[in-house]
Amino acid sequence: MRAEPVSAAPHSTRIRARLAERGLALPAVAAPVAAYVPAVASGHHVHTSGQLPFVDGALPATGKVGAEVAPEQAAELAAACCLNALAAIEALVGDLDRIIRVVKLTGYVASDPSFTAQPTVINGASELLGEIFGDAGSHARAAVGVAVLPLDAPVELDLLVELDGPAVPTD
Repeated sequence: MRAEPVSAAPHSTRIRARLAERGLALPAVAAPVAAYVPAVASGHHVHTSGQLPFVDGALPATGKVGAEVAPEQAAELAAACCLNALAAIEALVGDLDRIIRVVKLTGYVASDPSFTAQPTVINGASELLGEIFGDAGSHARAAVGVAVLPLDAPVELDLLVELDGPAVPTD
């Protein structure tokens, strides 16, 4: 079964309020840059595709972390990736308040060969999830250094979340 995005307007009141308290808002769902969809539902879970740190449709920085991009900026970009992933989830299921657990975050850091602090960069996303979801935001994680990412983005991540019921109602 292929899950289709929910057509009703999103209404994630609790999670959107927590974002607003931090001066954040969910962006529009980033358009795929290749042949994939932003998120897929399977049972009570949603898997996102890799999300780049697009802000207003553009990458705010490109290059390798530890060379052209400072680790602190890369951590901020990881948080932007996380917001894009949450936007993709909300567009699919209609309400981020349905998330009962962030299960796994996989983060990829385009790294200068001498850069070894990938976990610190991905903390930008992990800490945001903890602030937004509390204990339900604690997750398993991988932080991987890679040679290059699509469009020369410094950071990319994907999420796996568990919902309070089937991701998309069946008829």
